[in-house]
Amino acid sequence: MSDSLTVLVVPTGTANLASIKAAFGRLGASVVMAESPDQIHAAERVVLPGVGAFGASMAEVRKHGFHEPLAARIRAGRPTMAVCVGLQLLFEASEESDGVPGLGVLPGTVNRLPATVRVPQLGWNQVEPMADCDLIEAGHAYFANSYRAMPPAPEGWASATADHGGPMIAALERGAVLGCQFHPELSGAWGQALMGRWLARSASC
Repeated sequence: MSDSLTVLVVPTGTANLASIKAAFGRLGASVVMAESPDQIHAAERVVLPGVGAFGASMAEVRKHGFHEPLAARIRAGRPTMAVCVGLQLLFEASEESDGVPGLGVLPGTVNRLPATVRVPQLGWNQVEPMADCDLIEAGHAYFANSYRAMPPAPEGWASATADHGGPMIAALERGAVLGCQFHPELSGAWGQALMGRWLARSASC
């Protein structure tokens, strides 16, 4: 992977940025933290990470005016990766934070995992891609989540699923836009390979 690649990371106030930086560094990409909405408009590739609460993450995104350029670039199919809560922020809302609107790029509400399983889900789970997936391959990924989006995938998106108290969306992809409920940066060689494929896709756009 070329060391000329730069990834702009959106600070959500709750993300484990050290692991994101380390993972991209191993792939020869440098990481820059976003400080203004104009950077999100101009960036070749953007990562929206998140760990913690939907409402707190969304408040941080809105406080800095990142919400509009993020939604615009995802709708336009520009290279963007959303991780964990970052994926959930793409939806209209979440049961975790009643009354807090998400980015609204994807329809629907993110739901809490059922009480019949351990909540939060902390650990490895099998990811199974649908036949129309290009970036996502089958494998084990590391999850840390109490909420999830439910299948089917929104229209126009390819998806992968996992099972924890029933099927859930593990990942979504559309062109150079990739959303992961799991943490690819913590998912070993399989996750590193997925991030590498996304970088290669973004470089070709």
